[in-house]
Amino acid sequence: MASSSLAFPTLQPQFQSLKNKSTSKPSTRRLSFRTIRASVSEKPSVSAPGVTVSPPENTKLPIRKIPGDYGLPLVGPFKDRMDYFYNQGRDNFFKSKVLKYGSTVFRANMGPGPFIAPNPQVVVLLDGKSFPVLFDVTKVEKKDLFTGTYMPSTELTGGYRILSYLDPSEPMHAKLKKFMFYLLKSRRDHVIPEFKASYTELFTSLEKDLALKGKANFVAANDQAAFNFLARAWFGTEPAQTSLGLDGPDLVSKWVLFNLGPVLSLGLPKYLEDLTIHSFRLPPSLIKKNYQRLYDFFYASSSFLLDEAENLGISREEACHNLLFATCFNSFGGMKILFPNMMKWLGRAGAKLHAQLAEEIRSVVQSNGGNVTMRGMEQMPLMKSAVYEALRIEPPVPLQYGKAKRDLIIESHDAAFEVKEGELLFGFQPFATKDPKIFTRAEEFVADRFIGEGEDLLKHVLWSNGPETEKPTLGNKQCAGKDFVVLVARLLVVELFLRYDSFEIEVGKSSLGAAVTVTSLKRARF
Repeated sequence: MASSSLAFPTLQPQFQSLKNKSTSKPSTRRLSFRTIRASVSEKPSVSAPGVTVSPPENTKLPIRKIPGDYGLPLVGPFKDRMDYFYNQGRDNFFKSKVLKYGSTVFRANMGPGPFIAPNPQVVVLLDGKSFPVLFDVTKVEKKDLFTGTYMPSTELTGGYRILSYLDPSEPMHAKLKKFMFYLLKSRRDHVIPEFKASYTELFTSLEKDLALKGKANFVAANDQAAFNFLARAWFGTEPAQTSLGLDGPDLVSKWVLFNLGPVLSLGLPKYLEDLTIHSFRLPPSLIKKNYQRLYDFFYASSSFLLDEAENLGISREEACHNLLFATCFNSFGGMKILFPNMMKWLGRAGAKLHAQLAEEIRSVVQSNGGNVTMRGMEQMPLMKSAVYEALRIEPPVPLQYGKAKRDLIIESHDAAFEVKEGELLFGFQPFATKDPKIFTRAEEFVADRFIGEGEDLLKHVLWSNGPETEKPTLGNKQCAGKDFVVLVARLLVVELFLRYDSFEIEVGKSSLGAAVTVTSLKRARF
């Protein structure tokens, strides 16, 4: 997008209406809350170079001063925070500033601000051309920026800075990412069968609720299925047969709140919410016992992985905290957001798309002996495209940050901007991946967008903290589990349409993802 309001032609009516309205450390086992997700690649890339996709330093575009300001100390950050969370809401907060400044690059404050984040000042990047600089680790530093302008207390992670918070320049980054690659490679054969088992349980639960109540809560059922699947596939453990029981999803959700509370909106009265979770950190001591239960579960379930961690020079304790974070925060958290969002977009697309997906999926599975395989799924172009489109239109991790390592020139579509060393860059990904100068019908869910020549657009699908056409390496910050996330998203669509011809839903609001209620499931007739 560009330095003019015309950069968002599909958003112009919305803008007009707005205008009219107005360091690692040791720890004992006993403890004092880009997607790391998973990968099923047999030989994950481990080369060191970072992704180099940012704009050139020599620009032919006019140099423009970055518009916007930060306001008075305390006052400016507080105003932007209230506008972002309450007065305007997230999307309108950004849209109004694009209209005000005539630019998709501008200065603003990002929450939480006082009194949690000492410096909320950022340079905002909202178009598909400027955004990728956030992936170029030769130009931006990623240290302690996983959650943005603040970092949760390490008391929530056993005293360790977890892989997600490490910059590739730090020695432990390569060791821990290699450890995650080992997890994904060593357990890859368990993914498809355990997904089928776990999500068959989910579908059975939904059918029972529909029969009894006339509707079914997809989110709650998905939480349990996702946690069970990850525990079974990665650790060979059945949570219900341990002391953890069925409490895993609830424990994780509470722990995530302590990590992300400063940047969430829970629907409380705005001043009460703002003066609590947005102004002060929740004490880690309140969640200590819950986290200990999760830690004990993972420690007992992962001895074979912890042995490998020691071979890589990682202590068993640090490895276990990273396994917990990768499983519960990155992977479970990703599935908690992505799967309801996928159900929302597929449900809204209607019966015609459902019939096309069912026909494609069942035909390929039948030709592969009735088995769901990775090779078979590669023969399902509509299914693959629909998954990529869900990741494009509503990426599960919408916010990315990076600190300029040196003076930079960053280009939007129509102008170039000078950024000084040390300035914090922030990108809101849903605007970059709905850039109308890159995607036609950018605001619409177009299931077949990435079929045929459309595959060329995959380089603009950025959900994994890097382009879909790139691979995670030890030297970049792209999600270690990029391939895994795509695989499980495909498996959801495949298992759904193997079992059902069509489905209907209702969608509500949620602090994380969509609140999806299933109102109809039509069993497969062919």
